[in-house]
Amino acid sequence: MDLGDKISVKRNGTTYEGVLMPSRREGHIVVKLNNGYNVGLNAEKSEIKLLEKLGDSRPASRDRPLQTREGLPTVAILSTGGTIASKVDYRTGAVTSQFSAGEIISAIPELEEIANYRARVIYQILSENMRAEYWIALARAVAEEISNGTEGVIITHGTDTMMYTAAALSFMLTTPVPVVIVGSQRSSDRPSSDASMNAICAAAAAISDIAEVSVVMHGSTSDDYCSIHRGTRVRKMHTSRRDAFQSINQPPLGRVDYRTRKVETALPYRKRGQARLSLRDRLEPKCSLVKYTPGSSPDILSYYIDQGYRGIVLEGTGLGHVASDWIEGIRRATEEGIPVVVASQCLRGRICDRVYDTGRDMLNAGAIEGEDMLAEVALVKLMWALANADTSECAAGTKGIEAVRSIMRTSLAGEIGHSTPITV
Repeated sequence: MDLGDKISVKRNGTTYEGVLMPSRREGHIVVKLNNGYNVGLNAEKSEIKLLEKLGDSRPASRDRPLQTREGLPTVAILSTGGTIASKVDYRTGAVTSQFSAGEIISAIPELEEIANYRARVIYQILSENMRAEYWIALARAVAEEISNGTEGVIITHGTDTMMYTAAALSFMLTTPVPVVIVGSQRSSDRPSSDASMNAICAAAAAISDIAEVSVVMHGSTSDDYCSIHRGTRVRKMHTSRRDAFQSINQPPLGRVDYRTRKVETALPYRKRGQARLSLRDRLEPKCSLVKYTPGSSPDILSYYIDQGYRGIVLEGTGLGHVASDWIEGIRRATEEGIPVVVASQCLRGRICDRVYDTGRDMLNAGAIEGEDMLAEVALVKLMWALANADTSECAAGTKGIEAVRSIMRTSLAGEIGHSTPITV
């Protein structure tokens, strides 16, 4: 028998059926049951039968030509990989990115009731491997699809770094159509997978009137609705729950009812056709997010300055504080033209470095308040600001670090609110 074969294992009067998986323990086998869970059994004390060979039950590909239906809008699906485009690798037993964009559509036939699709693979990676150059290529691919007349764009993406990509696209693109990022917490071969529902709700959002970059994911643990999160306000808040994604410091833009596919909105948003397509596809990758912890050495800041980093986001405590012995490092960075943006380790609320002496000293040293931006959003925005300060309208009349300061204080894609709700 080979990995991936369907087998039955009888042990102590109980029969287990499923797929043979890798086992690291000699004399034992691991079976993936039909309910998606694994069970480990002593092979020497079990009765094992082959039910079906791997080659008989798993076709090489489920990709097929896409159908075109008259009267439906056209949506582009750009695949970057992640769990939504993943399945079990029977060699390692791990989930790996293996589905193409076309296979996703073929696996979820309900999608073809919503729109016609153009599908292409941009990357096929797990999202921890994302980097600035990939965000740039993805932004260009989105712009190309919009220029070619697509009425919405869906991007399939791994959930771990989805919020970084959403922020990057939000700053690089002004879009006249919806750009929807979607993923899943559980792969499509698991019975509890959220891939199908998330994809269907993403398609509904992609043909809606919300012409912004958004993230569409499960809104609750049930299969009832998905939330539509603004790309600069969303964060993954749990490692594995299906409703892991939440909007921070503002409510979601809206929701999609899974049963009816109806989109309901809750906040003002840019409407379809309201803006012209604009692509500002430059990022400065040499920026870092530094989390301050009690007692940590200010030499950490010196390292980034000495290594030629162009920008630093400090994730400070509470209202945005670091220890007093870090202040000279902030001053040195600023004097050397390296902007230092301060965000909070608290997920909710906003920075205010005018309440305590330490905060005022940080501002006097040149620190830039990150307002109510999430730290990872502030990082991506700083990467964009450094690369675009010479052409940005909100930095007109300024140069260098002052131009960056002006951009970081201006809300470009809804990342900064005029006020911050206490309960959101």
